[in-house]
Amino acid sequence: MAALRALFRLFSFLFHGALALFLIGISIVAMASGGQDLHLGMLPWSGVKLTQLVLFGSLLGLLSLILALATRVRFLFFVWALGIAYLAVKGYVFSSYRLAPGEVRTAGYLIAGSLLALPGAFSQMFRRSRRDKRY
Repeated sequence: MAALRALFRLFSFLFHGALALFLIGISIVAMASGGQDLHLGMLPWSGVKLTQLVLFGSLLGLLSLILALATRVRFLFFVWALGIAYLAVKGYVFSSYRLAPGEVRTAGYLIAGSLLALPGAFSQMFRRSRRDKRY
């Protein structure tokens, strides 16, 4: 059972790390390209506000991942993972957003990945640190 929890934690860290870096990258490119805004119709924001929220939200997500790995401030990473799962399911399934023909697989992977990463993000809040194991 401990191996399964560790596998879920590893997947959660890798998935959310890659997602945060990707979102940081596309928002920086959008900001640097002279006024281009992101167009992510599955999210409830648009324009410059969307670009800024994606950038700063992803930076906070990456910071929460680093804090979860390095310190005892682990609940922030679970909140980030829960927020991503909520936005993915709400945006793709429970909104008026219509998927393009080639987008169904990508949306499915994003939803499945964010939902599969939730148990790992939850279980990491209760793992013992190396310092705790010595005593």
